[in-house]
Amino acid sequence: MTDRYNREIDYIRISITDRCNLRCKYCMPEEVPFIPHERILRYEEILRIVKILAKLGIRKVKLTGGEPLVRRGCDSLIREIKQIEGIDMVTLTTNGVLLEEMLPQLQEAGVDAINVSLDTRNRARYLEVTGKDMYEQVERGIEAVYKSGIPLKINCVPVQGVNIDEIPDFFTWAKEKQIAVRFIEMMPIGYGDQYEAFSAEQIKEMFFARYPEAYQVKEILGNGPAVYYRAPGFAGEIGIIGAVHEKFCSTCNRIRLTSEGFFKLCLYSGAGIDLRQMLRDGSTDEEIADAIADAIQRKPKEHHFGEVQAESSVDASASGEADTRKMSQIGG
Repeated sequence: MTDRYNREIDYIRISITDRCNLRCKYCMPEEVPFIPHERILRYEEILRIVKILAKLGIRKVKLTGGEPLVRRGCDSLIREIKQIEGIDMVTLTTNGVLLEEMLPQLQEAGVDAINVSLDTRNRARYLEVTGKDMYEQVERGIEAVYKSGIPLKINCVPVQGVNIDEIPDFFTWAKEKQIAVRFIEMMPIGYGDQYEAFSAEQIKEMFFARYPEAYQVKEILGNGPAVYYRAPGFAGEIGIIGAVHEKFCSTCNRIRLTSEGFFKLCLYSGAGIDLRQMLRDGSTDEEIADAIADAIQRKPKEHHFGEVQAESSVDASASGEADTRKMSQIGG
């Protein structure tokens, strides 16, 4: 399935819930309300959409939240998606709080890889950022996944005045463990626009200053846009995702489905279609497939971070609405 810019679209990120067991300041502070249950897609609706998408050429599925492991039956959903003809890979992004507890079920379900979002390795700072004293649970979960052999990535969002001093410690983690530690630029979405990002270039400069013999990894690692680096003696690698300052839109292969069933063509765009309405209004699989295929041809050429007003007007004309969802509602 290709869009009008000849990009191969084969990857979807599906948010299965907006709920989370943490309250991170720049994602989901206490004042963010939960979406009513009746507006959240049921598992059978998600499976129906994935079956349609698989016939259109989607091969890789990432389950996100909120926090996906707080929704009961997440492991069963993974198992069922993996049984859909055409789906090659099902992965999971989690905050890691329930990871140790859920790992046996996830292994049995056949999850292909796990990403853990973690912005600090300091217990006191973790409590300050997330509002919950759960760092040790996360650490145990990460260690359990590591020992299991399931491919593991750690996602860290560097934020000025919050965790920049810990970046070298994350470098050391990748040096000592066979994991990918990825740094993702803070995106100006929802509460994230209140914080000062640390750019991809700054991270790269810090890495090469500490490891002058570092080099870029040429082989493809994962489904996303990260650029990976290693240094002599490293067991793992460092990944850098310049989501804002280093556009990778020309090679974007992804689409998104929010927990409410809104089919998003770009993270920072309101363009898309309401699949929940089509599902619940009795639309056939063929009608839904046609709507998705048509929408793919409206996938924006690139994001416009920092051009909110201009982009909103484009989105409104393309989709009938400007997207005001927070990151927890879109899916990380």
